[in-house]
Amino acid sequence: MPRKVKFLFLIVFLVGASVFFFHFKKEKQSQAVLGVEDDMSNRIVGEIKKGNAFSLDTTYASGFVPVRKSDYYDIKIWAGSSVAVDVESGTLLHYDNGRKRTQIASLTKVMTAILTMENIQNLKEEVVTITERAAYIPGTVVGCPRTGYCLSNRLYTGEKVSAYNLLKAMLINSANDAAFSLAVHMAGSEKEFVKKMNEKARSLGLKDTNFCTASGLETDGAEETCYSSAYDIARIAGEALKYDLIWEIMRISEDRFYSVDGKYMHELKNTDILIEQLPNCIGGKTGFTPLAGKSLMFAANDPTGKHRVVMVILDDPNRFEDMKFLNSWIFENYEWK
Repeated sequence: MPRKVKFLFLIVFLVGASVFFFHFKKEKQSQAVLGVEDDMSNRIVGEIKKGNAFSLDTTYASGFVPVRKSDYYDIKIWAGSSVAVDVESGTLLHYDNGRKRTQIASLTKVMTAILTMENIQNLKEEVVTITERAAYIPGTVVGCPRTGYCLSNRLYTGEKVSAYNLLKAMLINSANDAAFSLAVHMAGSEKEFVKKMNEKARSLGLKDTNFCTASGLETDGAEETCYSSAYDIARIAGEALKYDLIWEIMRISEDRFYSVDGKYMHELKNTDILIEQLPNCIGGKTGFTPLAGKSLMFAANDPTGKHRVVMVILDDPNRFEDMKFLNSWIFENYEWK
């Protein structure tokens, strides 16, 4: 090989190695901010390969366990992390970087919904007054299923709305103002409500979760303190399955509601397009912020309708297509015995 060609080859090699090292170092540094897989995660992966179960919620224990079919094949979801869990047995069906701590955006609202169900006895009779801060909260809000895209009126300062309608707005429309209003109504301030969220997380044994807001909006200047993991979210979803109303609301495609005095009408549109595309859907919740990326939590029944599976995909620009793929893969590759 001519000397000049060898020299050029060496230059290309060194540049490529430098780029690889830079990106590797950058990735390691970014992971170190929130924390990544540890020994427990390695044990989880090992247990999956053995077919062992992790208890998610014994409320729905049926005595059946998902077993891999003889023609089982593996799957790869190109996301930041992803998990699938059989709720009845707690068996992990799919796990990829599932305990990586990361921002989760509006998937946070599932925990807010759980606390709403626990703390408000009569949702339709409980009246919530919308504060000025709630009326001007950023991001997705009542009447606006996407930032900058509005279908109807936003909430007004001083408007009175039932807790039931705010719960619908939070789960269907992913409305930040609804989540904030419920939090303040229940705890006096969002800060106090967040304490209750984290107490609930600890009571569930969640190791990779710290909430900052009721809506999932990150705290300016302290974004790294707001995080969860795909595995923890699956467990939160399992807890939410105790409340049928949460999932009934999640399956509503479009809806509208009025203020208590009937003066204002608000339209809602579901942010999860899969509720109309997958017939085995129990419900789902979307999440997005620029920092968290696009995420999705989804729950579905097996073909018999007797077994429930929770799936979580975090930081995936193709979340809907990948969730459909994951959903199909699970029921093609597992049977309950």
